[in-house]
Amino acid sequence: MVICLVASAGLAQQPKSSRDAFSICGSGQRITCVVDGDTFWFRGEKLRIADIDTPELSPPRCQRERERGLAAKQRLLDILNSGPLSFKTTAREEDRFFRKLRIVYRDRRSVGDILVAEGLARKWEGSRRSWCE
Repeated sequence: MVICLVASAGLAQQPKSSRDAFSICGSGQRITCVVDGDTFWFRGEKLRIADIDTPELSPPRCQRERERGLAAKQRLLDILNSGPLSFKTTAREEDRFFRKLRIVYRDRRSVGDILVAEGLARKWEGSRRSWCE
């Protein structure tokens, strides 16, 4: 199966086997795993969810940020494993860390919007703000 990254919400991409199921990224090779609340690897490609900002985990600036960051990471893992995904490209192909910037959809709903609605992310406004306030 080929991943479809198009200018509008593309065809759904559903894992075909347990190998494609998302896990939490470890220190080994990263193929399909979650790094944090807004960054993950899918079939060997590193993606950042373009429409949100989540608390940092590397390193967190305070205990509150750490706790919220871990909750966002776990929730993203749950969402990504719950069904087919689709991706929408943004005006920028990738960020300064060479992550592909994509808006990610599950059942036609932005994964970013889900995380924002649950209080685990904020809409991306062009710069990071503290989660420690």
